Amino acid sequence: MSTQENGEQLKRSMKSRHLFMLSLGGVIGTGLFMGAGYTINEAGPGGAVVAYLISGLLMYMVMACLGELSVVMPVSGSFQSHARKFVGPGTGFMVGWLYWMSWVTTVGLEFTAAGILMQRWFPDVSVWVWSAVFVVLLFLLNALTTRGFAESEYWFAGIKVFAVILFIIIGGAAMFGITSLQDRATPFFSNFTDFGLFPTGFSSVLVVMMTVVYAFQGSEIMGVAAGETENPGRNIPRAIRNIVFRVLIFYVLAIIVVSAIIPYSDAGLLESPFVTVFDMVGIPYAADIMNFVILTAILSVGNTGLYASTRLLWALSKDKMAPAVFGKLSSRGVPMYALLVTLAFSLISLLTSVVAAETVFVVLLSVSGLGGTMTWLVIALTQYKFRKQYLREGNELKDLKFKVPFFPYLPILCILLCIAIFVFTAIDPTQRTSLYYGFGFIALCYLFYYFKFGKKKADSPVLAAPLPIETAEKLVP
Repeated sequence: MSTQENGEQLKRSMKSRHLFMLSLGGVIGTGLFMGAGYTINEAGPGGAVVAYLISGLLMYMVMACLGELSVVMPVSGSFQSHARKFVGPGTGFMVGWLYWMSWVTTVGLEFTAAGILMQRWFPDVSVWVWSAVFVVLLFLLNALTTRGFAESEYWFAGIKVFAVILFIIIGGAAMFGITSLQDRATPFFSNFTDFGLFPTGFSSVLVVMMTVVYAFQGSEIMGVAAGETENPGRNIPRAIRNIVFRVLIFYVLAIIVVSAIIPYSDAGLLESPFVTVFDMVGIPYAADIMNFVILTAILSVGNTGLYASTRLLWALSKDKMAPAVFGKLSSRGVPMYALLVTLAFSLISLLTSVVAAETVFVVLLSVSGLGGTMTWLVIALTQYKFRKQYLREGNELKDLKFKVPFFPYLPILCILLCIAIFVFTAIDPTQRTSLYYGFGFIALCYLFYYFKFGKKKADSPVLAAPLPIETAEKLVP
């Protein structure tokens, strides 16, 4: 069955449970396990909860927009292909390469982080040895079959989800006095009332919004996987409904528990507030348990990132925006050349963190940080353009299997919130530089597209303007 216009096709081998855990695992990671303490310390208990709720709302809007597009056109490459068809080929080119660059940088960082974590148990073994082991492991998981990747990510994500649920149950019991805390009275909600909900001021919520939104990014992986998902018309809407509300419940409840047990002034001083809470409850080997969970989270992010960036490069190749060799599939249905090049660039990113940390690495990190939010903005813009064109061509809403509610207000609000995040970033002097590098890369993508493809694409009626809806629907099963 076709998942792209022409050439070799990816196989639809992902089941509903794989799609759900893939997106869930992409969101629950080090941003929660390691970043929760920073958020609580900066914004206070109430501010942290508000920041996660607003970011969760933004994530829902993005997922709804992506869901409508992915059900109509469940292609690998997802938002890159959607943007090319309904916004313009230049925007498709930009967001594809921006998202690819964002993920390859992240994957390189995960290899280093995983090696550092292993030193807790094997202090005499070099970080680079463990990094190499994990490089081989994730390469094999992605190189064998799509089903093999999906199964491994299913279990990686399952460990993280189980850890969060266990933390909420144990921490909640300690919070209400069902179990005791070492050297501390039952807190109930005293940390919320004694210091106030916003002890550092409500403006601090805007500052942490940047960090919190980045923690939610990864949910859009569902769209990248749509081209390899069984029965996307049924499984994608189901995954969206399950993911958004469960992620919100996991994040918000976990933040409430941490805020209730650990005063906000102490939270930012901790390596991981999850470890501290387990220690206070008296869980033996708490630090080792959480070290394992965080290691799993890092490998999960690396696994997902390698998959997503490989499929994006494959999709760019099929859209003639990357060399044709990246569009070739192995006998197992894996875009092997795209995988090898993606892994190679991830290793270059890893090396620049050591040999060019003040120059190249800073640029790569800036592009990575901006990439997720810009992708969300483009997804919302694409859905807005798609729906307008869909109605303009005389189609009826009842024929859409999945619809964005409150159109056009929802995608417009989503776009405005994404822009607001860029504004908040510009206000913070410590993060302002990332905008220069990030938007500089975006400008280079548009310029490169114009000079490399501009005239040739303009001569093509398919690429010069958005496709008619009925034509787009013929591109997929």
